[in-house]
Amino acid sequence: MPAHLRAIGPWLARRAENVACAMLAAMFLAFILQIVFRYVFGLPIGWTHEVSVILWVWLVLWGAAFVITEREEIRFDIIYGAVGPRPRRVMCIVTAVALIALYAVSFPAVLDYVAFMKVEKTAYLKIRFDLLFSIYILFVVATIIRYIWLAWQAMRGVAPDEFDPTRASSGV
Repeated sequence: MPAHLRAIGPWLARRAENVACAMLAAMFLAFILQIVFRYVFGLPIGWTHEVSVILWVWLVLWGAAFVITEREEIRFDIIYGAVGPRPRRVMCIVTAVALIALYAVSFPAVLDYVAFMKVEKTAYLKIRFDLLFSIYILFVVATIIRYIWLAWQAMRGVAPDEFDPTRASSGV
């Protein structure tokens, strides 16, 4: 693979982190604004709560799809850490096949549901729900692609990293 194409991956990862950071900052500002208006001015405003909830859902799914790396995902560390590279590869393949199958089978229903939700809008900002739920479609597609890649790597003989509790992070 050419060097300029290899450089795109880390650049895109940093931009995904930037988007997540911007969503977190906007959610925090909406939260602070809500507190100030309610307790300082005595004027409760509802749209800030709506913005906070929407951004939280988007932040969680965006982060899971594009920011969190495979080694930062939750797993059964007691079992996973106790086995060698070959069983880890087998566990990776079994998990990947199961998740790919589940997400692929549910994908048509997800698309139908998101498309159906265009008839509903949020209470304050009047944003169509299909636009709000569209992040789930991105999440499903990104997850399927990620697990196809992980299964392919495991089938090629590349074992997933052994869990090292000294390097564990919060995932953020």
